[in-house]
Amino acid sequence: MQKRMTSELQVLFDQYENDKGISRDTMVEALSIALLSAARKSVGPARELRVDIDPEKGSIVAVAKLIASDEVESPYEQISMKTALRIKPDAKVGDEIEVTVTPKDFGRIAAQTAKQTMMQQLRQAEKALIYDEFKDRAGDIVGGTVRRFDKSDVMIDLGRFEGIMPHRERVSTEEYNVGDRIRAYVVAVENGVRGPEIILSRSHPNFVRRLFEFEVSEISDQTVEIRGIAREPGFRTKVAVFSADSKVDPVGACVGLRGARVKNIVRELNNEKVDIIRWSDDMAEFVTDALKPAIIRSIKIEEEDKRVRVTVDEEELSKAIGRRGQNARLTSRLLGWDVQIDKDESQHEAFEQRVIDAADDFVKNIGEGNIDRDTAIKLVKGGIVNLDFFSMVDAGDIAEILDGDQDAAARIYSAAQKLVVPTESGEDIQQEVAEGQSEDENDGGSVAEKTEEIPVADGNDSAGELESA
Repeated sequence: MQKRMTSELQVLFDQYENDKGISRDTMVEALSIALLSAARKSVGPARELRVDIDPEKGSIVAVAKLIASDEVESPYEQISMKTALRIKPDAKVGDEIEVTVTPKDFGRIAAQTAKQTMMQQLRQAEKALIYDEFKDRAGDIVGGTVRRFDKSDVMIDLGRFEGIMPHRERVSTEEYNVGDRIRAYVVAVENGVRGPEIILSRSHPNFVRRLFEFEVSEISDQTVEIRGIAREPGFRTKVAVFSADSKVDPVGACVGLRGARVKNIVRELNNEKVDIIRWSDDMAEFVTDALKPAIIRSIKIEEEDKRVRVTVDEEELSKAIGRRGQNARLTSRLLGWDVQIDKDESQHEAFEQRVIDAADDFVKNIGEGNIDRDTAIKLVKGGIVNLDFFSMVDAGDIAEILDGDQDAAARIYSAAQKLVVPTESGEDIQQEVAEGQSEDENDGGSVAEKTEEIPVADGNDSAGELESA
């Protein structure tokens, strides 16, 4: 007995074919599976039961293959010869006879049950379609609208499909709201337990790479090549570029006229800082460019350990390391080598040596019985840099430098008054002492920028020891 396909199912077919892009054949197959389940509940376990659907004629028929037999022992497996001959006049015992077994109640209830099962099948078909369409789009940038949030994951409407931006692929400095239009990088299309998932990212380094390919025509036509990218999403990115054409400036091409190209990229990255660096096979030259704006004093390359030791002046230290160590850390990632930044100690050591020399002169001239070296160093750091300065101070001033030691101050002052020393370079040493103390007081600001990732020599240990002496 045939049943006409309901108008509901016809509408459903049209809707999914037009809106979801799922072929009618796929839907017919899904419906057959669903109706077969419903038919088994009504017909029973008939042998080789199947459901045939003719979308052109609009018919649904349940068919079973039964074996012709003189005696029917199992109605689900066999059919009598009398009935078999009516269906197939030349039937013989043992022949397989296709019998229409569409049940009388195979109507609205069966169709409703089938509809629910078919919807499930169609969702699976839709997921398979997602996978087929997106499996080759990994590495592309897509645009969509924030639809909802699943805990800390962002679900993005891509039109016919939905993508997911997991928490690990978000940018920590960005906030997303339902309805926001955003662009994201397709990391992968994973065919997991719940079906295909389109994994999106805004924190991936290749997101920046693809943005440059869109904005810079020289990169898309391979005149300029991106050799490396190091990124801390939301904060800073370093991009190393190279061109085999000597007439093309790779950095200038990426920056664009009046910075227009890189500004578009920075705007898309919500004002993330982007450094564009010229790639060089000369490691020293590459490191110098990568650590800008810091001025490098010296570079030592240790190829066996893949380590670069960079020395900078103290005032350049904070620039070389960068905020929270970002400049040095990103340079290290860009090179693939360990980058260590040290402070140039030569000027500091020279100053400390002059302090010690001046103190030794005090001990030699005033006498070890009147002053020891540690006390002499205190006086030099206190501003009394040679014997001539004793003519401009009194015992009280000396006592103040020596933390109130009146006896030692009186003894030193008395012995110094008996001596006559030349005044050459006294003011120069006093000025250096004052500058040295100022540098020691301010040194903590630069050291505060150091990070565990990039070991940096402190360089203040000797000064600390002298001050505490």
